[in-house]
Amino acid sequence: MKSQSIVLVDAYSQIFRSFYAIRMLTNSRNEPVNAAFVFTKLLLQLEKKHASAYGAMLFDCGKVDFRLAINPLYKANRPPMPEELKMQIPLIRRIAAAFGWQLLQHEGFEADDLIGGIAAKYRMFPVKIVSSDKDLTQLINQRVNMLLPASGGGFELRGVAEAVKKFGVPPENMVDYLALLGDSADNIPGVPGIGPKSAVEILQTFGPADSWLDSPEKIDAGSRVGKKLLPELETVRRNRELIRLRLELPEGLTDDVLPPVRGGVNWDEIREICLDNSFNSILKELPASGAAKPEKMVHICDEPDDLFSFANAGNEVRGNSAEKKKDEPQEIQDELF
Repeated sequence: MKSQSIVLVDAYSQIFRSFYAIRMLTNSRNEPVNAAFVFTKLLLQLEKKHASAYGAMLFDCGKVDFRLAINPLYKANRPPMPEELKMQIPLIRRIAAAFGWQLLQHEGFEADDLIGGIAAKYRMFPVKIVSSDKDLTQLINQRVNMLLPASGGGFELRGVAEAVKKFGVPPENMVDYLALLGDSADNIPGVPGIGPKSAVEILQTFGPADSWLDSPEKIDAGSRVGKKLLPELETVRRNRELIRLRLELPEGLTDDVLPPVRGGVNWDEIREICLDNSFNSILKELPASGAAKPEKMVHICDEPDDLFSFANAGNEVRGNSAEKKKDEPQEIQDELF
């Protein structure tokens, strides 16, 4: 039975994770399919363990002007998507649609903002966010949790207690915590000399940033962390605006009353994809038959081809496995999921 939770998948985060989980996997036409293979395994596990009536897969789309206005170099260090992965995106979209996911994106919005907007809008529903992106930790509360794909299989739940154990601060302080640290993946410089332990110390000693950004006298200028923090208050202020998610959804992206509805899984389509790409190990896991058709994709911008479209390839990605010969996906890292 499907749960009434809204399951939201941070698409490019998981697509990049899939791409770097295994390498050098091709089908009989010598086309790269490594990301598509691992992504299919991920969606199959989601269907088995977290089947939901509501949910969507969220994609970045175009440059994010309001963040570029704050920092013109925001994400300027992102490399282009590898060609071997770019070739697989149409197949990955087809796979996601066959599993019944709505694929949502909107020009000028990052997936994280859309995830935050949906979680904030439908307050009567529990939410599960499938991502490894620490920025999304700021959304966690008693109703909203994260599902992190685990290297040994399945998913690791990150709720309020798990977030505090992981970072040392509650989710409501994550924006301040990350603003102090910065984020090299997004080209956001932090406060020089401040690491995770010092960031926790600052927030525990002086309180949330709202209490001292406009009242610097509350910071002990003689303390070790105070000497580092006081000259960098504008850095913290700017970083907070970059890291804080925008929770207002673009008009028309979702229904006003109900969250995005999951379509039925088209097992026949998935079987066809697996046969066509030699995903033999996945074929063994599929039910005997199925006829449900996937929902159409909501497509509000052209497929982007810039650095803002892609999740960080180094975001909690597993190391590459040993290279395998083509046409042997059934032998590749079944332990991933």
